[in-house]
Amino acid sequence: MDDNRHPDTQGEVADAFADLPEGDGVLILSPQGRILSASLQAERLLRRVLVRGEVLPLAQLFTGASRPQAELACREALEAGVSSADLLAEITLPSGVTIFLSYSVAPLSSPEDRIIGATLTFRDSTLTRSWSSWSRSDQEVEFDAPLENLAEGVFTINTNWRITGFNLKAQEITGFERDEVLGRPCWEIFKADRCQTDCPLKGTLEDGVTRVDQDVRVVNKSGRPLTLLVNTAVIKNKRGITVGAVETFRSLAPGRVGSPLKREIIGRSPAIREVLALLPDVAASEASVILEGESGTGKDLFAQAIHHLSPRAQGPFVAFNCSAFVETLLESELFGHVKGAFTGAISGKAGRFELAKGGTLFLDEIGDLKPELQTKLLRVLEEKVFERVGSTRPIPLEARVIAATSRNLLQEVRAKRFRMDLLYRLRTLPLFLPPLRERREDIPLLVNHFVNQLKLKYKKDVRGVDPKVITLFQQYSWPGNIRELERVLEYAFVFVKGPIITRSHLPELEGHGKEPESVSRTAIKDGSLWEEERRAIQKALQKARGRRQAAARILGISRSSLWRNIKAHGLEKTTPGSAG
Repeated sequence: MDDNRHPDTQGEVADAFADLPEGDGVLILSPQGRILSASLQAERLLRRVLVRGEVLPLAQLFTGASRPQAELACREALEAGVSSADLLAEITLPSGVTIFLSYSVAPLSSPEDRIIGATLTFRDSTLTRSWSSWSRSDQEVEFDAPLENLAEGVFTINTNWRITGFNLKAQEITGFERDEVLGRPCWEIFKADRCQTDCPLKGTLEDGVTRVDQDVRVVNKSGRPLTLLVNTAVIKNKRGITVGAVETFRSLAPGRVGSPLKREIIGRSPAIREVLALLPDVAASEASVILEGESGTGKDLFAQAIHHLSPRAQGPFVAFNCSAFVETLLESELFGHVKGAFTGAISGKAGRFELAKGGTLFLDEIGDLKPELQTKLLRVLEEKVFERVGSTRPIPLEARVIAATSRNLLQEVRAKRFRMDLLYRLRTLPLFLPPLRERREDIPLLVNHFVNQLKLKYKKDVRGVDPKVITLFQQYSWPGNIRELERVLEYAFVFVKGPIITRSHLPELEGHGKEPESVSRTAIKDGSLWEEERRAIQKALQKARGRRQAAARILGISRSSLWRNIKAHGLEKTTPGSAG
């Protein structure tokens, strides 16, 4: 008996390959997917006859989450001459049994140094044989009975996209009975607008990343269009192997149709998982929330996520940037005004507090508020009432307030620029968003996400980035965080002509390999933020030769925020008054 055979080798089909030679299997494919050559060892490992000249689509060979990785590795080998090693293949044999093999992909070149194919080398080992055994021991996951009576629709699929579970709320929303959908592909049932482009469930099944609050339009059984807000996650068996995915969804109110949440939270690093784990409890509460983190870390995105997960999800989400208006307009923009309240007030106007009635008011860059407005905001938060400018009629506050800042408010309190009582009122539930340099393992996922978005925007067939670019990105400190990463990739999309973004398409990265000018969490804790910030501003202004617009880009903040920081540090005299 051959002790190195996969456990599925019992039976006629398996025995037909049992006498073939052992060892690494080599399979060479042309750019069109035709078999140029195949070793007997490859036939033994893959349990299929490999005939030279026949077309072998990768979709027939690789299954589950390993297929996109295999397709990408082969594309990179054929188009960019890039090799990939130590990959894990999930393969469904002709018998229907799933096995795992490790493999590598390398380009095959002609004597003229022209790429004419891709060489796939497969290897079986104790580890992959164990994975194969585990996958068969527990491949199915039963639809959990407690999901049956949830207030949201829930359905599950296997790795072949067949629906395996469909709860009562899902039946109510879609009009389909459970027996009508079980075993059918999910796209046949939902006919969603994103099925063929950027399906959230497909993305989750391929990369394992949870999608939150995705806006999707579907058609119910009677043909009526519906707008759903969906969340997706993978399903793993007891051995940690992905065996399917789950989607929860709820129907959006008519007023929300046409206002999709375009962006999503991407990441599976420990730092970001820690924050995501807190969101459901934070959202369920009515307590004030403050999101703290460097500029570009996605504070507005997390604020939207909290809103959409909260009981106020059907109400409006109103965002207001406290650094985006001149001081004379801030009070009117926040609280509204009555006719004749000031010169130019020819009619009454509702402020952001009124517009957010029944929903959430997001106050971004709260640290930029002047002391007078801080006092008024504190009163509103404590008494739950406010008045329009020029009026004495109290208006009840019927919105939840979420604030955000890229400043260290404790330092601002010590410098007497921010009220301590307002800080404590806002920081009932503080959430710190980690900078991108503390979640480097998320960079490949973010790159893939932005590439998929930008290829639609620019209508270019860009399929990915060179692995050397990913290495560069993971070494860079990203002072502008996720916003900077997105802008760097958009710059590359403007100039790239082929399918792969290489280093030559990238803009110059500021201070590559160095720590960013922005303040780290350590600096916040040890109280050195004030001097760090002053030095960072001075250095950015020197690099930009006094041009404030360019200095703001270096620091990853808005020009108005930079100007306020310059004044706070008394640096006006050291910068040219006409700097742009």
